[in-house]
Amino acid sequence: MAQQKFQTEVGQLLHLITHSLYTHKEIFLRELISNASDALDKLRHLTLTDDALKTFDFDPKVSIEFQDGDEPKLILSDSGIGMNKQDLKDNLGTIARSGTKNFLSNLSGDEKKDSQLIGQFGVGFYSCFMVADKVDVTTKKVGEDEAFLWTSDGHSGFEIKKDVRKENGTTITLYLNEEGKEYANRWQIDSLVKKYSDHIDFPIFISYEDIEYDKEGKEKSRAPKTEQINDAKAFWTRSKNELEKKDYQEFYKSISNDRDDPFDWVHFHAEGALEFTLLFYIPKTASPDIFRTDYQAGVKLYVNRVFITDDEKELLPVWLRFVKGIIDSSDLPLNVSREILQQNRIMSKIKTNAVKKILEKLNDIAKNKDKYAEFFLQFGRLIKEGVYQDFEHKDALTDLLRFKSTKQEGLVSLKDYVDNMNSEQKTIYYITGQNEASLRNSPLLEMYTKKNVEVLILDDEIDEIIISSVPKYDEKELKSVNRSGAADDFSEESDKESEKSTKPVLKKIKKVLGDKVKDVKMSNRLSDSPSCIVADENDPTSQMQEILKSMGQTDMPEIKPILEINPNHEIVEKLKNMTRQKAFDDIAWLLYEQALIQEGVTLDDPSGFVKRLNNAISNNL
Repeated sequence: MAQQKFQTEVGQLLHLITHSLYTHKEIFLRELISNASDALDKLRHLTLTDDALKTFDFDPKVSIEFQDGDEPKLILSDSGIGMNKQDLKDNLGTIARSGTKNFLSNLSGDEKKDSQLIGQFGVGFYSCFMVADKVDVTTKKVGEDEAFLWTSDGHSGFEIKKDVRKENGTTITLYLNEEGKEYANRWQIDSLVKKYSDHIDFPIFISYEDIEYDKEGKEKSRAPKTEQINDAKAFWTRSKNELEKKDYQEFYKSISNDRDDPFDWVHFHAEGALEFTLLFYIPKTASPDIFRTDYQAGVKLYVNRVFITDDEKELLPVWLRFVKGIIDSSDLPLNVSREILQQNRIMSKIKTNAVKKILEKLNDIAKNKDKYAEFFLQFGRLIKEGVYQDFEHKDALTDLLRFKSTKQEGLVSLKDYVDNMNSEQKTIYYITGQNEASLRNSPLLEMYTKKNVEVLILDDEIDEIIISSVPKYDEKELKSVNRSGAADDFSEESDKESEKSTKPVLKKIKKVLGDKVKDVKMSNRLSDSPSCIVADENDPTSQMQEILKSMGQTDMPEIKPILEINPNHEIVEKLKNMTRQKAFDDIAWLLYEQALIQEGVTLDDPSGFVKRLNNAISNNL
């Protein structure tokens, strides 16, 4: 058969692997054993649920052989489900997940050199090309008659042709290169299996020649020998007391394809009326597809250690899609379908307990402010999603929210804010926008700074949506300083003379700006700046308008801001006595436009703004 080319993304992945992961080449064996275990899991499930296979003689095992010398080889076989021709094309010639495709196709030159990135989507089968110049895959799918051979050098593409194989399963032969020949060694293989794959729930056998020597050290005899080299006990069924930190770390790497150690984990076994085991991991970094609709679910479901599915997104709430791990229950049927899972009372209780345990872990982590800040940097957006979507756990998730602040260092919880309030303050204040530096220098904060009142800085684009679903916390109302009413909490007795002299100016500015603004008002929140814009209490802020537009709501009616003017500012004082209409008009527009810029709004007429600014500068030179 003619040689076929790898999909573009596979070529990129192979290049990244062979050029960036040289120092981590030993993980190839972990990946191949993990794939073999998955194939055995799938067949075991079918022998228990598929009537056509219930009498199938299933002997689950992984076998490893090696050949040293001038042409070193490593051969790994399994008695799993096997592959047909189409499976070989899909699994070994393409990358099916569009999230991974997108990630690879958008890597910059510098990123392609970053070996840390590989852990974000897993090296899988292709890792074997770190140690082999050529790879053969002989396979036969259970229930089918034809066997096939897939072969590739990892560069020019691959070939698939018919082959002869009596039993179902897969055999992978690695023709080891100079960097891989060290793995044609019994002790290396034994060491790596115990390090990475001891937990695999199927026996792993190694075959080798047992050589006996005499007293002088000469070879006396040699005989073929096969022995099991792993514990073959499902890792999550073991007692926490017999497991060490490194055990949890290595198991995580084997199920996640992540080279980094996990950030933290939860291991829980429930007994009694409902019996199940949970082993969940929180990764250190978010996967590149985590905000895509086609994200890969990270939790595998087992029933009495029999693999059921790793593609069910209903096992945990959507906001917990960063979690990886295992759910194993003895109370679910082996032939459980997706529809049954979604409606099953037992699964619902397991899910409730799972969320509870993860929330307990997150609250425990949150006691360490610095550690929780690391977590929130990676997964804070998902916590925010949960606040908005998960009504059942909304209060617990609200406690896990963190924000920047005008007064406290680092990230601040709503509880931190309330604990820091003075006794007279009854409201939690926040400001929204997309640029932290701009928000910290916003004229909207001047009054709060003057009054020594803390304001939370919400600079994530989704913050405004999320915070609107939290109207109160600890009986304290949350208010946006971007809105006109927030300043009323600090109203002071106005200067009647200043108010009287400013009203005509406000009226003239309103006339100049026309329908660009909803109103022009005198401000009691400004001390240093001449103007600011705010939203009416019932209108979306400029930030919210941008969010709605990005979500496709282009048919919204135009929302006009309120322009607030500082009656005591030098510019406004001069406007009171200005007789040149053109100069007044220019400054009125500049007061409005500079307020928009400070709010992060793109000007409709930047050239007009520049022209007016130049006129103002020219008139003062």
